[in-house]
Amino acid sequence: MKYLEGPFEPVTEEVTVHDLPVTGRVPAELNGRYLRNGPNPLNIEDPAVHIWGMGQGMVHGVRLRDGRAEWYRNRWVRTDFGPMVHVIEHAHRTFALIEGGAPPAELDGELNTVCSCALGGTAEGFTAGAHAKHDPLTGTLHSLSYLVGRDFVQYIVIDPEGTVVQATGIPVARTPFMHDFALTAKNVVIWDTPLGFDGFECRWLPEHPTRVGVMPRTGGDVRWLDIDPVHVSHTLNAYDDGDSIVVDLITAEGPFDPADPGAIRPVLDRWTIGADKVHQRRIDDRPQDFPRVNQDWTTRPHRFGYSAATALYGMPFTPEGVPGDHAFTNALVKHDLRRGTAEVHGFGRDEAVGEAVFAASGAGEDDGYLLTYVHNPARGASDLVILSAQDFTGEPVARVHLPVRVPLGLHGNWLPDL
Repeated sequence: MKYLEGPFEPVTEEVTVHDLPVTGRVPAELNGRYLRNGPNPLNIEDPAVHIWGMGQGMVHGVRLRDGRAEWYRNRWVRTDFGPMVHVIEHAHRTFALIEGGAPPAELDGELNTVCSCALGGTAEGFTAGAHAKHDPLTGTLHSLSYLVGRDFVQYIVIDPEGTVVQATGIPVARTPFMHDFALTAKNVVIWDTPLGFDGFECRWLPEHPTRVGVMPRTGGDVRWLDIDPVHVSHTLNAYDDGDSIVVDLITAEGPFDPADPGAIRPVLDRWTIGADKVHQRRIDDRPQDFPRVNQDWTTRPHRFGYSAATALYGMPFTPEGVPGDHAFTNALVKHDLRRGTAEVHGFGRDEAVGEAVFAASGAGEDDGYLLTYVHNPARGASDLVILSAQDFTGEPVARVHLPVRVPLGLHGNWLPDL
C-alpha cells in the first residue's frame, strides 16, 4: 500500500522543539505560524484497502518571529472525526476542517485541540466545508458543504465574527463529492461531476453528467451548464470579467478512484463561463495540483498562481528545454497567467514537496514568499522551505530544519500575527 509508505508514511509521535536550526535567513517580516493539516492514520486493520486522505488529522506547524524559527509542533486533531483536510484561521480562532458533514475542530495557539465545534453550523446540520474561502475585501468566510444522503448542498456565509449570516440550499440529483468550489466578487461557482455518492459509497458514476453551476452570492436560481465529463481537483482562483466568469482550476480525465487518488494526471485549466457555454482552455498539461494564489487576490483578477508536482502522482514534470531524464518528480511552479509562462523550482528526486502557500510581505501580487514542507532524505527529516516569490528559481531564502519527517499531506495556511 503505497499510501502508507515512503513520503506518505504516518508518524507515531507528537513532538515539540524550540529554536530550530536554519540554513539561510528567515525573513524578519514573517511573523506568524505556518500550519498544514493532513491524514496521519495509525492502527490500520487492513492496509490493502486503506484510502489516502482518511485517518485522524495531524497538524504540523512552525512559529516564525523576528527572523527566528521559534518552534515546531505536530499534534493530532483529537476529536471523534479528527478533521484532516485543511487548517484555517477565522474570527481570531484556528480551525481544522473536513468535509462530508463532520464538524470542524478548534485548535489553540499551540495546536492542541480545544473542542469539536460548529463553525458555519446551520439548522439543517451542515458546517463549514474543507475548502472554506475568505473574501479579503469583506472579511467573510464562504463555504460549500455537502452531507451524504441529502438532496441538496449548502452555500454558507460566515461573518468576520464567526456568525452564519446566510445559508442557501442548492438542489442536486444525488450527493456529489464537492471537495472544492470557486468564489468571485458576485458569484459562487460549483461543479457536479460523475464523482459522487452511491448510497454511502463514493465512486465514479459514468452515467452522471458533468455540469457547472453559477449562483449569485446573494442566493437565487442556479444556472447550470453541461460540459464533457471531467474530474475537478482544486480551484486556484476565480473572478468576474464583465458578463463572464474566469476560473483557473485543476482538472483530470476520469474515471477517478477515491481509493487510488494518485492514478490520475491532473493539469491546470482555465474555464471561461459565459451565458450559455463553458469555454475550456488548457494552461499547462504537465502533472500538477494543490494550486494557490496570494489570498489578497481571492475573488479578483490575478496574474500569478502557484502549484506543485508532488510524489502523490509520481509523474515527471519537465521544464521547458530540459531533457526528459532531468525531469523533476517534485517541483513547485509559478505561473504568470498574463504572459502565459511558468517558472519551475525543482527539488531532488528523493525529496517530497507538498502544497506551497503564499505569505505576503508587501502590496504587490508576488511581493512575498512561498512556504512548504519538503522531506530531506539526507537528514531523514523535513525542512520548512521558504522561497522568494520574485526569485522563484533561486536558492531558498531559508530552510528551517525540522527534527522529524512531515508526511505528504493536504492543505494549510500562513497565519500572520495581527
